[in-house]
Order: sequence, then C-alpha cells, then structure tokens
Amino acid sequence: MASERRVSEQLAFLLEADRLKSVLRRTPLADDSRQENSAEHSWHLVLAALVLREHLAEPCDLLAVMEMLAVHDLVEIDAGDTFAYDVKAQADKAEREGAAAERVFGLLPPDQAERLKARWTEFEEQHTIDARFANALDRLQPLLLNAASGGGSWRAHHVTRAQVLARVEPIRETLPGLWPVVERIVQEFTDKGLLRRT
Repeated sequence: MASERRVSEQLAFLLEADRLKSVLRRTPLADDSRQENSAEHSWHLVLAALVLREHLAEPCDLLAVMEMLAVHDLVEIDAGDTFAYDVKAQADKAEREGAAAERVFGLLPPDQAERLKARWTEFEEQHTIDARFANALDRLQPLLLNAASGGGSWRAHHVTRAQVLARVEPIRETLPGLWPVVERIVQEFTDKGLLRRT
C-alpha cells in the first residue's frame, strides 16, 4: 500500500499541474473564439500522436511519446509560454524552464520526479525518434490552428513565411508524408498576404 506521503506528493503535483490550464498561448482555437491554453495544447498533441503515428518515418515508443507530450509544457506554470517567434524571450527560455522543471517535477516522489523530468529533458534534447516525433507534433498543431483561424498568431504578430518554415522544419524529416500539406498551408497564407513574404 502506498505511503501517505507518496499519495500526498502525487496529489500535490496533480493540483499544481492544473495551473497549466491558466497559461495562455498566442495560438487561437481553430474557431478563433479565444486563445488556447497550454493544457489544451498538451492534450491535443497526445491525441495527434495517437492519430498520426502511422506517418512516422521510423517506429516509435508511443507511450514514451505520450509521456513527453503530457509533461513537455508543465514548466510553463513557472516560466510562462514563450512565443515561438519572440527572439528576445527565447534568449533565456532554457534557463527559466530548467529552473521550473526542478521545482515542478520536484513535487513528485523521487522515482516519478526522475522519470518525468527525464521525459521532459528527452523532449528538449531531441536525440530520440520519440522526442523528434513529439517535437514535430508540437510544431504541426499551432500551424493547423493558425490556418484554421484565418492566420491567428501569424497575422497578429506579423510573422513571415521564412519564420514559419524554419519553425516547422522538424516535420519534414520526421513526418515526411505530411510535409506537402505543411508547404501547401504556408503557400496559401503567403499568397493571401496573411504571412509576410519578408
């Protein structure tokens, strides 16, 4: 039977994780009614992993991918969501998120803290196919929402075609079957003037 302390630490972590629902991202929902929050984003990526795994260039450990996607943004509870196209905010992102990882995962019992922090680190380092798949999904989902919402954060923040293509580049190698769709979306929004050419 689990110790009272272990259960207490696990429940404290889960309640802390609930705060991710309050972290707003720049990306709107597909219907453009409001911004999505980071918890919604994480859920959407887990679902994307289940649906899009067949497009992977090589096999993956789906459980590992789902674990990464479930925890990859928990650091935003402390560090906030760093907008992908904000160069200034990107400068200290790793430092802010590293400190957040220590605190947030440190709420768990040591064995679980080590396991989930390792998954977060794996996602950040991108050395495994599991991490690259998770990362490709993390790049694809905002692209889909921005397209569905008529330009979303691209339009609002004057994002360029080159910035989007650089951001979504991990999709090309990891999910090559989806790359033509990505290129088509980027071209369409460039042609409409909703993605700046330069």
